[in-house]
Amino acid sequence: MDKFTSFLKASWEEVQHNVTWPKFSDLQSSSTLVLVASLIFALLVGLIDLVFENGLNTFYQSF
Repeated sequence: MDKFTSFLKASWEEVQHNVTWPKFSDLQSSSTLVLVASLIFALLVGLIDLVFENGLNTFYQSF
């Protein structure tokens, strides 16, 4: 149990003193970039799905 306690203390000290945390503005810009990229990707996948659905429906109705 002593090893675990010393591990937790050392980990907490490292988080407090050795970790460099990003600025809030950097986090906001990264989050915005991820949101925009996700929306573009979702629209692209939705468009491809629509094209395949309409193409297959047209193909099946021709028989």
